[in-house]
Amino acid sequence: MSNAFFQVPIAKNEPVKAYAPGSAERESLLAEYKRMLNQDPIQIPMNIGGKEILTDKKHPLAPPHDHSRIIGYANIGDASHVQQAIDSALKARAKWAALPWQDRAAIFLKAADLLAGPYRDRMNASTMLAQSKNFYQTEIDAACELIDFFRFNVQYMTQIYKDQPESLPGMWNRLEYRPLEGFVFALTPFNFTSIAANLSAAPAMMGNVVVWKPADSQIYSAQVIMDLFKEAGVPDGVINMVTVDGPVAGNVIFKHKDFAGLHFTGSTGVFRLLWKEIANNIEIYRSYPRIVGETGGKDFVMVHKSAEPASVATALSRGAFEFQGQKCSAASRAYVPSNIWPEVKRIFVEQVNSFKIGSPEDGSNFVNAVIDKRAFDKISGYIDYCKTQSDAEIITGGNYDGSKGYFIEPTTVVTSNPKFRTMCEEIFGPVLTIYVYDENKFEETLELLDQTSEYALTGSIISQDRYAINLATEKLVNAAGNFYINDKPTGAVVGMQPFGGARASGTNDKAGSMQNLLRWVSPRTIKETFVTPEDYRYPFLGE
Repeated sequence: MSNAFFQVPIAKNEPVKAYAPGSAERESLLAEYKRMLNQDPIQIPMNIGGKEILTDKKHPLAPPHDHSRIIGYANIGDASHVQQAIDSALKARAKWAALPWQDRAAIFLKAADLLAGPYRDRMNASTMLAQSKNFYQTEIDAACELIDFFRFNVQYMTQIYKDQPESLPGMWNRLEYRPLEGFVFALTPFNFTSIAANLSAAPAMMGNVVVWKPADSQIYSAQVIMDLFKEAGVPDGVINMVTVDGPVAGNVIFKHKDFAGLHFTGSTGVFRLLWKEIANNIEIYRSYPRIVGETGGKDFVMVHKSAEPASVATALSRGAFEFQGQKCSAASRAYVPSNIWPEVKRIFVEQVNSFKIGSPEDGSNFVNAVIDKRAFDKISGYIDYCKTQSDAEIITGGNYDGSKGYFIEPTTVVTSNPKFRTMCEEIFGPVLTIYVYDENKFEETLELLDQTSEYALTGSIISQDRYAINLATEKLVNAAGNFYINDKPTGAVVGMQPFGGARASGTNDKAGSMQNLLRWVSPRTIKETFVTPEDYRYPFLGE
């Protein structure tokens, strides 16, 4: 029974391990990576109602940096499995929704501690292996950010529940935060293991039940997530993982009367299609579904003439090329003033040319492989296009090789055309486009930047001039949901920089914040009157 106002442990960000050569954490993780790599290929089942489901249709899984090596098989389901997942979720709903909040909190706090301890190497190794992330990028994502999501969301949940209305004498007003009436569909991306887990865990923490479809290229680490949920104590049926084709899932889910919400991270085009599909079926649903999405970006670095060249170069090299630019926050376009461009170029080219490229198993590699052949072909197509254009020059990279792994050199394009194709379109790979502008046209270039892209996810201003920083902050107020001053436009930390953008970049519901969790509840106001009136007459009716 709930007979006390329970206080949860104060959330603190998980310390990021350095994985320096010779360190204990590096040797431990590398050993787990090699164990996974060299074991017999594993079967990755669907998980529906706590049962592992195998099928006759198998999808081979291979490391992006060594695509000839099979490490596992995903069992691919059909529409019947999606229906089973919905049925299992709805069966579990009443009991899960009625569970006291502190018990739900305890489950996810336990998940955080399990991940910080015995699951850390396994989660990190699976992400390195199947998503081609280096030691550090993996640690930030699959371990620390996911731990932070669990711990901070528990804290935000309690803060939400504490938010109560005022009560006048003679009454007691209360606010209940009910889970949504139905199930939530979580559709998750390949690039962040933490996002995949959080998109299913956040609604569940608030008492909802979930059908989760991970990205095809993230299924390997998704299995570790499901094992983590199970060991932490998430009851059967609360989070159901299905591996099916997207249209197959959508055809069942979006036509079900109990569909209550979509939690999505992925491409803008897919999100728009899903929104249209939901709208077309709006009469079917018990309630208006909650639609929460974080989509694409064309993230910028705006540089003022007062900036330090070395700071600019480092913000660009890290911001554009960490994890092969496969971050929705990655720096993809930059505006550099003419007065400092020669020195920025010198330092930047020197930095990028020093990058090593290869398997994440070798910790000296700064850049690894892009996720799959589809991404490889798309990105290399953009590079080939740039090579043919008279108003573009490639100053780093420009080469690619998909024979063993999907490796693309960090490629930097300098253009004289501020509306050049790669200044406007999302590429989602290691391609940065730079426009060199007249150092005396800062304000005009701010206007240009704001009007160039349909996206508004992340961006930064680099300047030593406070007036310029203030002007950029005002002019670009709608250009980025996460805005950085004198930094690269990546690296949002849970509890510090809630993440999300607007315009074509999504609904800006800020993952890892109270704003996001509030989308997964339907408040109910309760008013209790202590002494109920027994006569209809008000005082004004007296003679």
